[in-house]
Amino acid sequence: MSIVVTFAGRTPLPTAGSWYQIWSYRVQPSGPADLRPGQRIALALPSDVDLRDPALFPGVPALDGAFIEADPGSGRQYAGRTVTSTGPLVLSFVAPPTESDRDLLLVTRTPGQPWTVTPFATTAGGPTGPVRVLTAPVPGPVRTGRPVGEFAGTLPYASELFGVYQPLPGWLGYSGAGRLAALHGPRPGPAAFAGPAARSLESPELAALARFAGQDPPTEGILSPVGLVNLFRQYFFEFDTFLGAPAGHLWLSPGGMVELVETTTRRTLVERTASQSEETTRRSEETLTDQSDVADAVKESNANDTSLGATVSAGGSFAGVYHADASASFATKSTTGKSSELTHKHTRTQSSKVSSEIRRNFTTTFKTVTETTDTSSRRYVVQNTTDRLANYELRRKMRKVGVQVQHIGTRMSWQVFVNAPGRVLGLGEFVDVVPAPDLTSLRKPEPPEPLTPILTTFTGTFPIQEHPDSTNAPHNDADWRRQDGFDRMWRGEEDEYIVADFDYGAIPPAPGFTLSTNPDFVQFVSAKNGHGTDAKFLVRYVIQRPDTGRFQVRADNVHFGGTATITFTLQLRWEPPAVDPAQVAYEAALRQYEKDVAALQRKAYAAAVRDRTTLLSKVRPRPAEELRKEERHSVFAHLLEQLRLFDPRDAHLEAELIRQIFDVDEMLYFVSPEFWRPGDVSGPAGPDSLGRYPVPPARWEGSDGDPLAGETVPTAYSRTSSHNGPDAKGPDPAKEWRVDYLITADSQPAPMGSSLGWLVQTDGDERRNEFLNSAWVKAVLPIRPGHEREALGWLTKAGVEGEAALGRPYTWQEGDPDTYRGKSIGEVLELLAAELAASNTSVPRTLAGEQVFETGFDPLAGGFRPAEPYQVFDQWVEVLPTDQVVAVEVAYDPKTGQQL
Repeated sequence: MSIVVTFAGRTPLPTAGSWYQIWSYRVQPSGPADLRPGQRIALALPSDVDLRDPALFPGVPALDGAFIEADPGSGRQYAGRTVTSTGPLVLSFVAPPTESDRDLLLVTRTPGQPWTVTPFATTAGGPTGPVRVLTAPVPGPVRTGRPVGEFAGTLPYASELFGVYQPLPGWLGYSGAGRLAALHGPRPGPAAFAGPAARSLESPELAALARFAGQDPPTEGILSPVGLVNLFRQYFFEFDTFLGAPAGHLWLSPGGMVELVETTTRRTLVERTASQSEETTRRSEETLTDQSDVADAVKESNANDTSLGATVSAGGSFAGVYHADASASFATKSTTGKSSELTHKHTRTQSSKVSSEIRRNFTTTFKTVTETTDTSSRRYVVQNTTDRLANYELRRKMRKVGVQVQHIGTRMSWQVFVNAPGRVLGLGEFVDVVPAPDLTSLRKPEPPEPLTPILTTFTGTFPIQEHPDSTNAPHNDADWRRQDGFDRMWRGEEDEYIVADFDYGAIPPAPGFTLSTNPDFVQFVSAKNGHGTDAKFLVRYVIQRPDTGRFQVRADNVHFGGTATITFTLQLRWEPPAVDPAQVAYEAALRQYEKDVAALQRKAYAAAVRDRTTLLSKVRPRPAEELRKEERHSVFAHLLEQLRLFDPRDAHLEAELIRQIFDVDEMLYFVSPEFWRPGDVSGPAGPDSLGRYPVPPARWEGSDGDPLAGETVPTAYSRTSSHNGPDAKGPDPAKEWRVDYLITADSQPAPMGSSLGWLVQTDGDERRNEFLNSAWVKAVLPIRPGHEREALGWLTKAGVEGEAALGRPYTWQEGDPDTYRGKSIGEVLELLAAELAASNTSVPRTLAGEQVFETGFDPLAGGFRPAEPYQVFDQWVEVLPTDQVVAVEVAYDPKTGQQL
């Protein structure tokens, strides 16, 4: 007789959401000697089997006393327990549910002895041997959490709508085809697009369009006024969690304890490393998102993707509509299938990208501290209470999020091009008051007083002096008169004369002053004889040297009063110099002062421009929803202006008519680089080029007309600069001119379009800037459900899109309904409109689009299938990090260094 070991079965772990199961084997001894209390007994399984430590599942009775022991030398691991009685016992362990028949060994071990292989049988009375075949776990696929199928019925925690727009070629609408015809002659009027001749393109006015009939669908799709929007919804399901790669490592000596402070941060800046290839390929993705959930990140990505159609529907029905190629087939099944393939590629790429970004978003830093100073941090205390060295891996907790995509409907839409809708939108002007520079360090020179004539007094003596012609000494008590025709005076005697003219010199009152040349400005003040009494003194004055103050006194009648001299006093007028030296010095000092002021102002204004450039780049953009609403209003207003079906005073009637048929609130408009064409760029820039907003001159003084003149900035500055051409030679090389944009060391990266000379809205986003600079946008107005045939009838009117080419035969495509055979384009559109009207107003179809919210997750075999209408057609799983880290005890082989 021998020990009999039988497989008792597998049971699920009581832990909710676990993929592993409890494996049980019954051990029946043949007698009391086979099993002894204190002895250890175990099944030896290959080391490639994923056995879990029973200590990880406390509270499970079947695992009480169970152990797992690895034997790296033999390539086996032992799953067993310690014998407590001589009777039967059950060996239990935790392993994956995959099973197969495998060779197993039964081993026993007495304390202090090595493991010993014990022969056993698998049936009572059966053959005995050291190795027997039993049902046992086998290595299964590597799983991070439970299989997807186990989450059937899980309700989505978030959803996101997505769409694909496809033009339907064939119909040549007036709004698009009329412009094309105008390139080859006069633009046909609306009446030319109506009637039988227009339906067959036999009208002479549409001869230019007939050449495009039958060309590739993408060419005709540009001119077609109708298309289909296939709507899809992404669902996000919360699956289980698991532990990811280690984020850190700890080791503790016996009895040791360590306190950890976990600091979780979110990356918002790009880390530049030495790996140029990694930096180049990841740089555009690093700034994609700051979200921690894939659903939120997908919403943010759709809002930022400028290749998607923009809308502002409150329900988000058309948030993120991708523009696909024109569909040659009008069948809803064919267009849905093609749209599903494009949606599959876009959504899988998008969710992988944002999930990768979220994974790079989380960074956890651990530090060992002796005292806690940050009370807001998470604190962990890890203690080793064993008698051996303990190792712990710090592993991040990861989330599994399931994603499914479902087709939820098809809408027929009207597409029309609208010219320059951004011209009517105002810009936000950034207000930044630049203070005048501080000029206190400069001293402004004081202007000198203006030079004026100076009056001075001059005192001189007029002596009685014998003239050379006299023969007798003169009498000093006589009345002397000038003798006509002579320079002498006499008193009537022929032999007695005195000198009549004397020269005098006055000292100028200041340098540069000259004596007035007008003798009338010499004023007589007084004349006294030697006794101090008034004397007769009738004289005239002749200015001889104004610059030196020399003048001559010519006496006509004098009386000395018995004295030898007459003392006279005069008032002289001195004229200021023509050039004032003080004024010259002042003007020189003023010029230097103004030069210094200009230098300070230039530096101050340059600093102001630098600060403004930095501040402008950091202005927060307005909410995208508000910007899209404004753009939609502009597009709709321009659309009404283009149609002009009513008198301009009755434009509200036109707007109401359109709203009755089309869902204007869900209107899309595509504004992306392929729709942008510069309308006013005639060639390369030159020295006279200015750009959208050149740096204006500084204005340190206010303006009476505009109180904010010089204090606002409507858009980013531009500046025209030049550099040498690639083949520059000689002292005067050829120059290349460019209109540049300004950046600073602290400014944010310039927005899209800066190098293209775009007008940039300071508080706008990339979509708004493209909208402002677009020569046109393509507006897509979904038709209200149930109004498809009514809308087609309205669009075919002469004043709207007309009927051009609707009478041409429809080219039947593989997969189209047989009812499309032999029909014209207009007839097929009528059939399609009737089909969509019935489908979009069907209650069962509406409920099918909402079924996931009721029944939850339904696993999709294979992960993808071309979509049928209203079916789930795509499925995948994303792995996301959390901000939680778990300490897991691990052991390592001291010889190989491998983890046990």
